[in-house]
Amino acid sequence: MSGTVAAVSGNGEYSFTKPNRDSITLLAGLGVEGDVHAGVTVKHRSRVAKDPTRPNLRQVHLIHEELFTVVGEQGFAVAAGQLGENVTTRGIDLLGLPTGTLLRIGAEAVVEVTGLRNPCLQIDRFQAGLLKQVLGRDEAGNVVRKAGIMGVVREGGPVRPGDTIEIELPEGPHRPLECV
Repeated sequence: MSGTVAAVSGNGEYSFTKPNRDSITLLAGLGVEGDVHAGVTVKHRSRVAKDPTRPNLRQVHLIHEELFTVVGEQGFAVAAGQLGENVTTRGIDLLGLPTGTLLRIGAEAVVEVTGLRNPCLQIDRFQAGLLKQVLGRDEAGNVVRKAGIMGVVREGGPVRPGDTIEIELPEGPHRPLECV
């Protein structure tokens, strides 16, 4: 299984959206070089407020470009980087990957999938009603989160639009993604 990088984004300041870049550099154990969420321990404000010593399982945020088409059909215009992701992918069912999947991005970088992004109210502040499009319930009443996945950097390296993403599933029984 494989896909491609559609866009890369990063921001050294806290803001909901992240500007697109020509490339980003992933740093092993830290995240995106120069991004406000890079670090060994949690950097997202809500998590820092709870416990700033917890490990950062949200070093890299990935969203599938196909989500933009789906929400576009409901009248929402969303482009790469606007939901705060670092890597926008194409051709990968990110939400269907199991915990521990390795994403080999470009020639050097490897990201280990840690879990789902928990969509927050900032999405509605960006575009009113959008949160409902990326957070819902299935037929059984279970919460369904569609706003991408999170990961940690296992091997660093540059990442650029057009790079190939190779998927390496973990051994053993697969664990579905949960919020991190």
